[in-house]
Amino acid sequence: MPMSTPPPIVAARAVSKRFGDGPLVLDSLSFTAERGDFISLIGPSGCGKSTFLRLLAGLTPPTSGTLELSGQPPSRTAEELAFVFQEPALPPWLDVSKNIELPLTLRHLPAARRAELRDRALSLVRLTDKAAAYPRELSGGQKMRVSLARALTLSPSLLLLDEPFGALDEMTRQHLNEELLAIRARETWTAFFVTHSVAEAVFLSNRILILAANPGRIHAELRIDLPFPRTAETRQSPDYLRLVAEVTRALRSVETAAA
Repeated sequence: MPMSTPPPIVAARAVSKRFGDGPLVLDSLSFTAERGDFISLIGPSGCGKSTFLRLLAGLTPPTSGTLELSGQPPSRTAEELAFVFQEPALPPWLDVSKNIELPLTLRHLPAARRAELRDRALSLVRLTDKAAAYPRELSGGQKMRVSLARALTLSPSLLLLDEPFGALDEMTRQHLNEELLAIRARETWTAFFVTHSVAEAVFLSNRILILAANPGRIHAELRIDLPFPRTAETRQSPDYLRLVAEVTRALRSVETAAA
């Protein structure tokens, strides 16, 4: 018998969302994501980028349409994904080790397994030397690395990131972009990444979805054909600069269409 083709890790078919009797937030989003994709969502404020991540996470259901993760509704795949929010949200009374272990503790994993996954995540984000530190002792970039490590302990198939580096200075942000791709090369999860930065989206992604607002809908999809691995030198390459300009033009066309 021929081998069956596995379903895409995400399949959205005419997904729409409104809250209560309010206006449509998202309107008829349709696309698929394959395993290993790194997809950035960009667009004007209010276009529903964060709402779509919440739909993927199963935190709120679509109003209409169908959304599946690996062939299942998001409500049945919670253990396959992890979410990194805009703010690190680290309980200040827990040190770095305990913060990273928190989702494992909530899942009642044995202590030995928690320690194994925690130490692996600490190594991935290069914070082993900060294991006993408290959030007040960390820089903004280090706090986001703790938040990322906490997500990675779950060994997700799908990683959702909602502007995790938006509040950081440009140098720290670029460094963390490079670290994130280095981790992805070893972990091979699929990612959805919300950002307002075109340069960041181009550097990280193999696909970019540009959303228009009122209601949120897919305006354009662009493939980013830069080779991996990507490093600081990538940002100086003519192809990178060309793609940044191309995505910027596409994003501006959203504003023109809305005017």
